[in-house]
Amino acid sequence: MKRNHKTQFGLSIVALLAISPLAAFAGPPLLCHALLIGQAKSLPWASDGWNLSGTETYDPTHLVDDTLALLTPNIPVIVRMETLRRATLYAQKDPPAAKRLLLQLHKRALDSDAQGRPDALAWFDYGYLVECYKQTSWMPGKHGDGSNVSALVPNLDGYAAVEKAIGLRGRAEDEPQMEFAAALIGLEGNKPHQHDHAQKAIAAASKGQDRALAENLFKIPFLGKENVAAALK
Repeated sequence: MKRNHKTQFGLSIVALLAISPLAAFAGPPLLCHALLIGQAKSLPWASDGWNLSGTETYDPTHLVDDTLALLTPNIPVIVRMETLRRATLYAQKDPPAAKRLLLQLHKRALDSDAQGRPDALAWFDYGYLVECYKQTSWMPGKHGDGSNVSALVPNLDGYAAVEKAIGLRGRAEDEPQMEFAAALIGLEGNKPHQHDHAQKAIAAASKGQDRALAENLFKIPFLGKENVAAALK
C-alpha cells in the first residue's frame, strides 16, 4: 500500500511541476512562503503570508554580520533557506547591505574552491541567495518595476551553484533538503533536472527520515496535501 502511495505521489509532483510557475504560485515561490523551522535560530521575523516586512524594528545595517553568523556548518539546509529568504526581504531596505551579503557569500564559496576543499554549504548559500534576489523582481519596487536587489544578479546562475552544492556530496543529511531547494528554484522557468530534484526530495521525505523536509513538502502549495500525507504514513 505504501509503495502505491509513493508511486502516485511521484507522478503527482512531476505533473504539478510541469505547470506554469505563475499558475502554481500567487507570488515568488522562494519568498512568499515562510518555511517551517520550529525553534531554530534565524533572523528575527514576525510576519506571515504576504506581510513581507518581518520585524519592523530590525536594523538591516546588521544584516550581513547577522546572516553570516547564522550560516554555520551545523545549520540544516531548510533553516539556511528560511534565513536567506528573510535576509533577501530585509535587503530590499538596504541595497548596500544586499550587495555586501552577496559578495561575502560568493567569496566564501570561491575561497573554499581555492583552498582545495570545495564547501557544499557555501555554494548552496550563495546560489540560493542569488535566486532569492532574482525573485524580488516579482515584487513592487519604488517605481513599480520590482526590487533594485534583483538588479544585482541578472546574469548570475544560482540554480547552477545549488546543483554544484548537491554534486559536492557534503553531509548526507543535507542532500535531500538541497534537492527540495533546487525543486523550488526550478518552479520559476524551465530548469533542467527540476523533476529529478523534486522526486529525490519526495523519496527522502516518504521514508520518514527527515521530518522537517516532510513538513515543508506538505506546506508548499505546489504539492497536493493528500499525497504528502499518504506518503508519510
